[in-house]
Amino acid sequence: MVNFSRHSHSALAKWLWTVDKVILVASFILIALGVILDVTASPAVARKINVDDYWFVRKQLFYVGASIITIFLLSLCHLKIIRRMSIVGFVLLMGLMVLTLVFGFEIKGARRWINLFGFSIQASEFMKPVFIIVTAWLLDCGKKYDYFPGMRIACCLFGIVIGLLVLQPDIGMSALISVVFASQLFLAGLPIFIVIILGIMFLIGLVVAYFTYPHFHARVDQYLYGSDETSYQINRAMEAFQHGNLVGQGPGEGTVKLLIPDAHTDFIFAVAGEEYGVWMCLIIIILFAVIIFRALKSSLKETNLFVMYAEVGLAVSLGLQAFVNMASSLHIIPTKGMTLPFISYGGSSLLASAMEIGILLALTRQNVASEDKDM
Repeated sequence: MVNFSRHSHSALAKWLWTVDKVILVASFILIALGVILDVTASPAVARKINVDDYWFVRKQLFYVGASIITIFLLSLCHLKIIRRMSIVGFVLLMGLMVLTLVFGFEIKGARRWINLFGFSIQASEFMKPVFIIVTAWLLDCGKKYDYFPGMRIACCLFGIVIGLLVLQPDIGMSALISVVFASQLFLAGLPIFIVIILGIMFLIGLVVAYFTYPHFHARVDQYLYGSDETSYQINRAMEAFQHGNLVGQGPGEGTVKLLIPDAHTDFIFAVAGEEYGVWMCLIIIILFAVIIFRALKSSLKETNLFVMYAEVGLAVSLGLQAFVNMASSLHIIPTKGMTLPFISYGGSSLLASAMEIGILLALTRQNVASEDKDM
């Protein structure tokens, strides 16, 4: 029988007493809410493609189980293991992203998915947490060793990853990774004028993308000048929020969701608004805010630079992705095919979010930094 007392030497007991339980519980609540919303949002989509009503639900439950295991196993890992797995994962995912450009299948003008062992995989989703850890390690080594060009190598890897994303094309993911990397560079001591220059280059890149990629051009025009025909999904999403009002229509009682093609993925937040009202939307926002606040609070107390860079990168990644999805549904920004972490249907998205939380829990465990050793 495992002894879970504070003085026990077992790995499980140490994990229980050192893990950030607030982040852990908040993540599990988000996963549970995702299952509840998927049960009500996906049947209508399943009928349109002539499959069983709960086909999406069963698949998502499989990924939920895998995600919970992923969170638990990663949160047990020491920093040295996290770094090594991330470096190996980065190399493998780079290869997979290249293969996606050649053998991947196209959806809505983008080639971001590839079939592997019977599963549809979006490699760029998994690249986010892996890239954050690798760059955090490189920036940390650059600070520790004067002879090691950590920042230069990190910038080169960033350029390669962005280049592959632009070729897919995936402008939204490119923007997200760019902001995350910029936050890490800023913490690493990059002069403010260089940060400003990078910001200007980022804006120029968005302008170039607007005139280069038809789907990006269409989404911006839809946001600025969209009519009822070109803004069908966002108009239905806004209608869903209005229909739900403060307390919602009740579980399974939403009707506007039946008219939204991507109700179970990109517009799952609108389903929450229609069926459960403003209060459910606020709960989701608060849960993400709690996770991000706890991660940033932990980073402020860190003396280990690797842990600090990684914690901030993961917090920015989760927070920004959640913001983009929810803001798109509310017509605050142009629509972007970006999932709501833990809530939207999708195996790659759910497992990648689980990786981020699992690594974040490993980084924020009490005394974990004191156990850190160079690779």
